[in-house]
Amino acid sequence: MEKIASFQIDHTCLLPGVYVSRQDTFGEITLTTFDLRFKAPNREPVMDMPVMHTLEHLVATYLRSHAEWGKRVVYVGPMGCRTGMYIIFEGKLSSVDVLPLMVEMFDWILDFEGTIPGAAPEDCGNWREHNLDMTKFEAGRYVETLKHASKENLNYPE
Repeated sequence: MEKIASFQIDHTCLLPGVYVSRQDTFGEITLTTFDLRFKAPNREPVMDMPVMHTLEHLVATYLRSHAEWGKRVVYVGPMGCRTGMYIIFEGKLSSVDVLPLMVEMFDWILDFEGTIPGAAPEDCGNWREHNLDMTKFEAGRYVETLKHASKENLNYPE
């Protein structure tokens, strides 16, 4: 089998950031998959499952509720390696296009108080496994990276 594109990125030099992972065109519709990389792969400890789960709930809630971007969100989900997550938007987009939205969203996560959206037995298959405090810690580290992003945080290494 052919090695898929995401396995062809050199993870030994990948930094935290927001990257275009791929763009797929279906007729006249283009979907852009973003790699939100929170951790330097294989060089930093990965996030634990409660943090990944809480991020998934908060990111999905924020994006799907967003006045401008909500109708363009196709998918939000964690990476199995626990170093980041994927977000798919409708449209041919770049990292620079979504960077302000990502900063806005992670600032919102840092300010979030209360019950995690969807963290109830009728709403989620594992509703007890969340950690808002550690999620805010990781969100704080990540948003600082985004606020000071350079090309190395926005373009995959070559």
